Amino acid sequence: MKIAVLGAGMVGRTIAADLADRHDIHSFDRDETALQQLHRRASDISIQVADLSDFSSYSVWLADFDLVIIAVPGFMGYKSLEAVIQAGKSVVDISFFPEDARGLDALAKLKGVTAITDCGVAPGMGNIILGRYNEEMKVQRFECYVGGLPLIRKKPFEYKAPFSPVDVIEEYTRPARLKENGVIVTKPALSERSLMNFDGIGTLEAFNTDGLRSLLYTMPHIPDLKEQTLRYPGHIDLIQALQLAGFFSNEFIDVKGQAVRPLDLSSALLFKEWKLGEEEPEFTVMRVIVEGHKEGKRMRVEYNLLDRYDEPTKTSSMSRTTGYTCTAVAELLVTGQFNEKGVFPPELVGSNSACFEFILRYLTNRGVNWEGIINY
Repeated sequence: MKIAVLGAGMVGRTIAADLADRHDIHSFDRDETALQQLHRRASDISIQVADLSDFSSYSVWLADFDLVIIAVPGFMGYKSLEAVIQAGKSVVDISFFPEDARGLDALAKLKGVTAITDCGVAPGMGNIILGRYNEEMKVQRFECYVGGLPLIRKKPFEYKAPFSPVDVIEEYTRPARLKENGVIVTKPALSERSLMNFDGIGTLEAFNTDGLRSLLYTMPHIPDLKEQTLRYPGHIDLIQALQLAGFFSNEFIDVKGQAVRPLDLSSALLFKEWKLGEEEPEFTVMRVIVEGHKEGKRMRVEYNLLDRYDEPTKTSSMSRTTGYTCTAVAELLVTGQFNEKGVFPPELVGSNSACFEFILRYLTNRGVNWEGIINY
């Protein structure tokens, strides 16, 4: 199968390398350094320097491909997905754009293609797990807690990320949508802090972020839905101090005659502080809880993940947990195990028990081990 991977960032490179031993992979990115790094890792992958914001060129670039994977920054994700669908190509997307992907469903059906969005770890695996157990029980509550953190804690932030600081800041500033007692409510990001303990890690702090996304409209029957982000204790206080001081503002201010957006300056300053090194040890921790009733009896499902940087392959945990979920779903399309036409969030893939089991086996085979516990 000939597959195009749009984006050669840390996760995009992991996706391309994982698929390369089974498929003809072609990677596109405007960053030649990133492409060359991928080529050194997997020399059989073809690379092409391309400005992926040139959406009008997608139909030409992608003409010969059977499947496309989108791993571009979120701010351009929706337009990228639209251009891929317009080109008549089925696609798996991990760009996590803020727009509503449902707006492209009619176009995907018209073009006769399958588009699966949000196929990472979160959003992604949490949705897939909920989709699976929503078919088995009457769900009353869904909770998801997730964080990617450096193994070595460096003051003041004790945080690193494999993606742009502006995307992290967006997570910290966008109001969080949750569902409580059947009603969608909006709360400030970083709110409702609590402390949680995780085996092998210790105590982390959890707080609200806007991570539910498609679940707010695909699971209208579930009265309580919540997703929270995990960080080392104390991180929230630092972020809130910056936010209150105006460092994340989009409004231009005058600095010695120059118009400056505080958000742009903060992103530039934090880029070095938050940049995850290519071989820096880190881990991903996640807990998914689904509660409800089955045949009149209480049922509680809990899945836990603790994945660490893989030293032999020099692959970050966030790349592994995100990228391998994406490639697992890509294989579902390649093999025809999922072939419905239109735009689908991952919970609709997870609702198929065979697809769910395939994804878990695929991840386990790559050392990404989800541990599930079911209590009645």
